[in-house]
Amino acid sequence: MNQNDKNLSGTTPKNDKRVIRAWAMFDWANSAYSLVISTAIFPIYFLAVAPEKINFLGGEFSNSAFYSHSISFAYILIALIAPILGGIADAGHKRLRFLKIFTTIGSVACMILFFFNDAPLIWLGTAAFIISTFGFAGSLIFYDAFLPSITTREHYDSVSAKGYSYGYVGSVLLLLTILFISQKPGLFGIAEDSSLPYRIGFVMVGLWWIGWSQYTFKFLPKDGDEKFKKGLIKDGYRQMKAVVNEIKFKPNLKRFLISFFFYSAGVNTVIYLATVFAKNVLDFDTSELILTVLILQIVAILGAILFAKYASAKGSKKAISMMIVIWFLICIAASFVTSKAVFFVLAFFVGLVLGGIQSSSRASYTKLIEKETEYNSYFSFYDLLFYLSIVFGTFTFGVVDNLTGNLRYSVLVLGIFFVIAFFIFRKVEFIHEEVLVAPVS
Repeated sequence: MNQNDKNLSGTTPKNDKRVIRAWAMFDWANSAYSLVISTAIFPIYFLAVAPEKINFLGGEFSNSAFYSHSISFAYILIALIAPILGGIADAGHKRLRFLKIFTTIGSVACMILFFFNDAPLIWLGTAAFIISTFGFAGSLIFYDAFLPSITTREHYDSVSAKGYSYGYVGSVLLLLTILFISQKPGLFGIAEDSSLPYRIGFVMVGLWWIGWSQYTFKFLPKDGDEKFKKGLIKDGYRQMKAVVNEIKFKPNLKRFLISFFFYSAGVNTVIYLATVFAKNVLDFDTSELILTVLILQIVAILGAILFAKYASAKGSKKAISMMIVIWFLICIAASFVTSKAVFFVLAFFVGLVLGGIQSSSRASYTKLIEKETEYNSYFSFYDLLFYLSIVFGTFTFGVVDNLTGNLRYSVLVLGIFFVIAFFIFRKVEFIHEEVLVAPVS
């Protein structure tokens, strides 16, 4: 067996269907957080519980701007340690351990949201949201880094898409369960006007996340036996510095990462704040917001698969370029939309390119990495840019919102991000990309 057909531990063959399934199941587990907490329910819940104006650090913020800035702060925290996490995991061969640690932090903090039931507890709710987001983001550094060690290059697109597809299916199933409880609270002995169903939902997300992750932990390649040694953090910094220095002399990879930064700023700000926009600008009620999110999620399953096939057949450059253009058109349309029906159509297109651009970006970055070692360090840098892009996007969105009092201008600014990303991405070349390959089933 060729060494390239083994994972980094050298003990498990790559393209093992059971290992790939276990890896994808982590998306099934943690995407419940991404959907229920980040997108569908918690943003609406936060706006309903929080006062319209919030005083913080001597300034006054609208509740939507404050929520946006809390997202920014969460990702600032993870960005501060992201450069060393991958290096530490590589140096100590503790990738799986770190995946478990951040999963536990995130899921427990998510369950603490149960106690956020009134305006005076806004600081508890905000803190728990920030910590759970911190855990979610931190776990992705190590989850993403497993991709090139469980499958071979020609299958990156299909395996990456499998993860996102699992995530969309699992998260929708849990969301529908929470919605059933909230719509039929009497069946569970809960008062009709109570916030309890949603708070129970937050606990369910935490349990779902940490529970299903156990399957992933069982089958993913195990850590080495090495103990943490003195100077490990310094080794992590050294490895990260080496990656940064290598990227400086790889114009193609550098262009990709710059473009990725700008379009990720737009994509992830839309993910986090679309329901806030729909509620405040178009006066969507809770049921309409949930329907919008469900449309988005269901279509995203199809989108991730279709664009993975398109990337395999035509190449990643064409696939991502097309999606960037679609995202730009979505932002322009959203800034002028006045009809709920049109917004539902936009949600369809968001779903179509949401899973596709996330999956294709992760796979494309992996293709551009020439070395088959120290993937954690490379992916920690990738994730660092990802987190900084969220900070940049949500902070910009919140500032424009607070200055203008009009979320339409905030969405319009996001369109500029996609324009910048498109023209930079045009110069990226996937020289060694293999196309027309059979996906892993």
